[in-house]
Amino acid sequence: MRTIGIDLGVKGEHKAVIGDEGGRFVSPVLKFTSTAEALRHLLGEAQKGNPDSRVQAVMEPTGMAWFPVAVFLIQAGAKVFLVNSQQVADLRRYYKKHAKSDRIDSRVLAKLPLINPEHLHPLQLPGAVGLACQRGCKELERLTKQITATKNRLMALDRFAWPGLEEDVFEDVFSPACRWFRKQWYDPRQVSLAGVEGMSKAWSESQIDPDDPGDWVKFLVKLTGQVLELYGKEGQDLDFAQLQAEAGREQALLLFLEEQHHQLQIKTVRPLYRQLHPSRHLETIPGVGQDGACVYAAFIGHPERFASLRAHRSWSGMVPNSKQSATSQANGLKITQAGPRLIKKFSFLDAETARQRDPQIAALYYDQMVNKGKHHTQAICTCATHLLDRVLRVLREDRAYVLQDVDGTPLTKHQALEVIQTRYQVPEEVRNRNRKSARREKRDQLAEKKGKVAR
Repeated sequence: MRTIGIDLGVKGEHKAVIGDEGGRFVSPVLKFTSTAEALRHLLGEAQKGNPDSRVQAVMEPTGMAWFPVAVFLIQAGAKVFLVNSQQVADLRRYYKKHAKSDRIDSRVLAKLPLINPEHLHPLQLPGAVGLACQRGCKELERLTKQITATKNRLMALDRFAWPGLEEDVFEDVFSPACRWFRKQWYDPRQVSLAGVEGMSKAWSESQIDPDDPGDWVKFLVKLTGQVLELYGKEGQDLDFAQLQAEAGREQALLLFLEEQHHQLQIKTVRPLYRQLHPSRHLETIPGVGQDGACVYAAFIGHPERFASLRAHRSWSGMVPNSKQSATSQANGLKITQAGPRLIKKFSFLDAETARQRDPQIAALYYDQMVNKGKHHTQAICTCATHLLDRVLRVLREDRAYVLQDVDGTPLTKHQALEVIQTRYQVPEEVRNRNRKSARREKRDQLAEKKGKVAR
């Protein structure tokens, strides 16, 4: 057996060192690139004096630099392990506390199979469709963040240029009417000249939203007077024309991002998901929608790669850190946050819905809040791990999820809601008691009391 420790380079050459089954290095540090010829030469070096011809490679998931290397090695019959970067950093500090180099990293990677074999799992490539779906989900998330950031900028612009717009005029500041106002009427002087009659006529002729009669116009005109009184009609301190142009640019960007998001979601990600998971049984789990199912199917990939539910939970990163010594046990620690970020996001969001629809999840949430004194976020994180258990089982068995009571009795959706309403509603006083703000206040009071006693 030969182990190749590979330190990947994003811009430069990769570095590798080869070790034998006893952990002895049998090669100097080798440099290579992500080409078939260079990788064949690397495998040839690994096979020199190799008694059983078996080869394994260990590397960190550096960007996507790992992908071509992993594809070639797996196709050549080698095992490939992608390892957590923090694990490598910890081991490197043990070997060389005050030094870091590509040479040291490649040697540390080659040692990992000997030091921590039970936590190394062979890489299973997701396949072309799975990888495309993963990348599509990530791109959707990037677009979602950009959309949120653009909306925040527009709301910030509204709040200083048109104070009171959100409270007095538009309930939804991204409604068709408000978008039309930003595009054409953001200059309060134009609104003042048009008046209620002119604005109402312009809105009616636009035909943007025939269901909106334009009752908001009179409130907008009233607010216009306040804005002009505040800033003055001359625009000495606020250039209304430039604000109009800025609002138009931001809103055009928002429209573009929303269209890109919609097209990617409908024409790319969801069709890829249906290829990965034709039965769509994941969507039968309460709380799991099509977007969440896309993420689970793409990132979990082959469900059999997880030896147990515990391994799957650990991979997801939704389990808390542990700290135990002798008879002491620390509680309420943060989750490890290992694994794909989108898995954590959707499992948390889906668990929030699931606890309102699935009696078993609702019972778990109730127990965490009422009996264990957890606050809402902690309780939902616990529910998320159990939701992920159900996701893995549905993927393994490829069958629809069955709603059940805590004793295993099958239930209809209506019966499940009745059970939750009857047995698992968390009292408001419990929520107030468990909130972070209430806990912080108790800690502050205790600290203050201790301080008075000490004096």
